[in-house]
Amino acid sequence: MKGYYFITDSKLSRAGNRSDVLAAVSCGVETIQYRNKNAETREMYQEALVLAQICRDAGSLFLINDRLDVAMAVGADGVHVGQTDMPCSKTRRLLGRGKMIGVTVHSLVEALQAEREGADYLGVSPIYQTATKPDAGKPAGIRLIEEIRERVSLPLIAIGGINHSNAPEVVQAGADGLCAISCVVAEDDVRSQIRRFQELFERV
Repeated sequence: MKGYYFITDSKLSRAGNRSDVLAAVSCGVETIQYRNKNAETREMYQEALVLAQICRDAGSLFLINDRLDVAMAVGADGVHVGQTDMPCSKTRRLLGRGKMIGVTVHSLVEALQAEREGADYLGVSPIYQTATKPDAGKPAGIRLIEEIRERVSLPLIAIGGINHSNAPEVVQAGADGLCAISCVVAEDDVRSQIRRFQELFERV
């Protein structure tokens, strides 16, 4: 797992989730996470079916945020859970070994625990101040990436307040990938914004 990591945001998106996901996979994005905190279950399920097929056709991984039930219903490649969601160990028992589980962590202690419980990768958050996820917590800075990188072998995806100006230092700190939402989906040309982030990893 490396490079730009895409997370949907229908509230910020100018073109809509389907258009954004098509743009992301056309840029070679390896992992797409569908996050929708506001939709009813049926609406989320129906949209997830469409997005899952786009990712399947492109050969990209399709993960769903929080909702294990929706992930299983649409045959997603896995789920991403936070510290207040179902524990990773329980999620693994329900989802099985063949699926991917990502866990959001805010400290080295949480990172080590997630690794022990069978996470496949970690979302390290928030690196900088972010308005995209109001409950994200206090920014940790790139030092958290460095601390976790020293002790954990799992892929690290940095998220939270990342933009084109600070992304290079995130990569240099040891992140295998990064997610930037508002400076991508809120722009007119989603593809060009993603390509700029992808180029950072091509130069490493």
